[in-house]
Amino acid sequence: MTITPNISISNGNLVVRGKTILTGVPDNIILTPGSGAGLAAGAFIGASASDSKCIHVFPVGTLEDLRFMCCFRFKLWWMTQRMGKCGKEVPLETQFMVVESKDGTAEGEPDGAPTIYTVFLPLLEGQFRAVLQGNEKNEIEICLESGDTAVQTSEGFHLVYIHTGTNPYEVVSDAVKAVEKHMQTFRHREKKRLPSFVDWFGWCTWDAFYTDVTAEGVEEGLKSLSQGGTPPRFLIIDDGWQQIGNEIVKDENCVVQEGAQFANRLTGIKENAKFQKKKNGEDKDWVPGLKHVVDEAKQHHNVKNVYVWHALAGYWGGVKPAAEGMEHYDTALAYPVQSPGVLGNQPDVVMDSLSVHGLGLVHPKKIFNFYNELHAYLASCGVDGVKVDVQNIIETLGTGHGGRVSLTRAYHQALEASVAKNFPDNGCISCMCHNTDGIYSAKQTAAVRASDDFYPRDPASHTIHISSVAYNSVFLGEFMLPDWDMFHSLHPAADYHAAARAVGGCPIYVRYEMEANLCSLKKLGVKGKMKASVNHRANTVASSSDKPGNHDFELLKKLVLPDGSVLRARLPGRPTRDCLFNDAARDGESLLKIWNMNKCSGVIGVFNCQGAGWCKVAKKTRIHDPSPGTLSGYINANDVDSIAEVAGPEWNGEVIVYMHRAGGIVRLPKGASLPVTLKVLEYELFHICPLKEISSNISFAPIGLLDMFNCSGAVDQFDVIPSDKKPELFDGEVLSDQRIALSENRSPSANIQLKVRGCGRFGAYCCQRPLKCTVDEAQTEFNYDLDTGLLMLDLPVPQQEMYRWAVEIQV
Repeated sequence: MTITPNISISNGNLVVRGKTILTGVPDNIILTPGSGAGLAAGAFIGASASDSKCIHVFPVGTLEDLRFMCCFRFKLWWMTQRMGKCGKEVPLETQFMVVESKDGTAEGEPDGAPTIYTVFLPLLEGQFRAVLQGNEKNEIEICLESGDTAVQTSEGFHLVYIHTGTNPYEVVSDAVKAVEKHMQTFRHREKKRLPSFVDWFGWCTWDAFYTDVTAEGVEEGLKSLSQGGTPPRFLIIDDGWQQIGNEIVKDENCVVQEGAQFANRLTGIKENAKFQKKKNGEDKDWVPGLKHVVDEAKQHHNVKNVYVWHALAGYWGGVKPAAEGMEHYDTALAYPVQSPGVLGNQPDVVMDSLSVHGLGLVHPKKIFNFYNELHAYLASCGVDGVKVDVQNIIETLGTGHGGRVSLTRAYHQALEASVAKNFPDNGCISCMCHNTDGIYSAKQTAAVRASDDFYPRDPASHTIHISSVAYNSVFLGEFMLPDWDMFHSLHPAADYHAAARAVGGCPIYVRYEMEANLCSLKKLGVKGKMKASVNHRANTVASSSDKPGNHDFELLKKLVLPDGSVLRARLPGRPTRDCLFNDAARDGESLLKIWNMNKCSGVIGVFNCQGAGWCKVAKKTRIHDPSPGTLSGYINANDVDSIAEVAGPEWNGEVIVYMHRAGGIVRLPKGASLPVTLKVLEYELFHICPLKEISSNISFAPIGLLDMFNCSGAVDQFDVIPSDKKPELFDGEVLSDQRIALSENRSPSANIQLKVRGCGRFGAYCCQRPLKCTVDEAQTEFNYDLDTGLLMLDLPVPQQEMYRWAVEIQV
């Protein structure tokens, strides 16, 4: 049965571009060709059964000896990556998979045919959600469920979409855009408005105060960062500002006591007493104080955006039924029921608590009223947006509401309608939200937390945090801008996390570090080389733990400009093509390379992420190798998949590579590679700057602000204006000590015009010493290294926000 020119079922095999992907496809598997623009290159997998049920498991075919990378939910809230070569290695709750086909040559194809990438996207159809999983027979299965025993079916025709091509990033993007046209329930990231906070440095209150956050604490944190020279322009007031209550009486016979705090319920939409102000010092005379906190942040600390936290259900335990002033939301207690796939992975204390104590669920017909009244009040206080957390809890509450998909979509549509009405900058961050019920229902939300939390005290979490975000972004980055979570600047792994966020293209915000956190990794008793690395870094920061605010401002200044803006890369940071199918967290031999683009260059972050990952036996993230080895690898210009787009049509393939940690530059010929060697928790950032030939004997490449992590992100524009005067030529042999004099006396060949943001040491490569440099038309001194071709000049601190210096270099 031929479905499209690229995809077919032949003799019981699923064949893609002549390459067999699955064997033993059952007769009840149905393939439907995609139709219309963008869909013709793909097909839908469907299945049928003899009886109607609320949950089905359909074997699709056997996967063997083909490398794959998938993203699966290891617990209710979050995804991580898994690599393998056969069906039984595909985890429960797999929501995205890409398969590599390169062994052998298909019939009719020449030798050396390109690698084929096939993307599998399990979808939502009607009231049902599909995911992939493997079994011990190496079969890939579709698990289809409604989340409500009353919602049943016997078939589905569009359960999984498959798409194929030769560029993995284009295949994923084209697949998601094709599904967007088919489903019409979500929009691709490129069509969404990014909230403005993503380009400004931020601070979140969570680790400083947890739920004990106060108005005074917010003021203290903002003041500390501003005084250190890294002023936050974005503030998240996290959990702890709301009015909540807990009616649970401690019962020794109760199955669950730990985590009972997660059954706290919302009792009002306004701020609690900690954020209120007193009149005349009398406790009985309260006035609303959230507006005062927001006004203070904006007027005294120049904060541009203030977001506050709330759960999708209102609070962890929802909304208190019949709470005073909230009766009109028709809230009722509901008891979560998790899907078999989630239960087969990691248990969660939140769910243990709520399954016993229940959650106050606002009726889906009243949920817009709840969000709108909450958000309207916040907007009246000057709040610009919300971080909406604990989102995936809704999938467990579908009974009686048409199932998980129907309830989740109702909540997301109401949320986005309220955000659009009350926060005109599209002010929303999605969190604890890695289920396709929500992802395929998001038409507007543009920022998404991309992995489990940054856990400052858990040494097993740091390497897997970096790799999980990178691999999750291959999928999530098509829907929203991945948010890498906040981190601690004064922490043993601070520079490691900072470098990853610089290459991630994400918002950059930190937590206010309390002194108790500083040496927490050292105290956890990590063994081997990982212990040695952690201990060394912990000792390094311990001497600084008494600094006001407990921040490493020198580190932050590599991320944050004096005006509070950041040099954010243009795309979601994703693994390079040669890393896509390598287990860079667990195989003991692979470095993780993450690529991204700036306006005039590319950047590659290389990280040693080995030693820890999620364990399907222990059902938690753990250290599986206490002594990860030193690893070596290579980078080259083609690791930046889109480098040709900024290099221009006449580019000959040569680049200048600037290494952030090493501090040097290398001129790299076309096709050449550069070695890199890293210990665990080490990194290097390589800025890939295409070399432009200006004349027969002059070539040039702008680099950027040499002291910033994303240094090449400072270059906003690069133009070459040829000189009217014909350059002089010289054919004779020149002694090395005469080269400078000759170059200074030559006629100009061109004027190089750059627009550059920020301040500090600006660098560029020029194969000859420039004749003159100006900054905003004022001639400036510069240094030139004849051996390396590195040109350096100093840019002053601009007086305007987001200012772009006009740098002109005469060559």
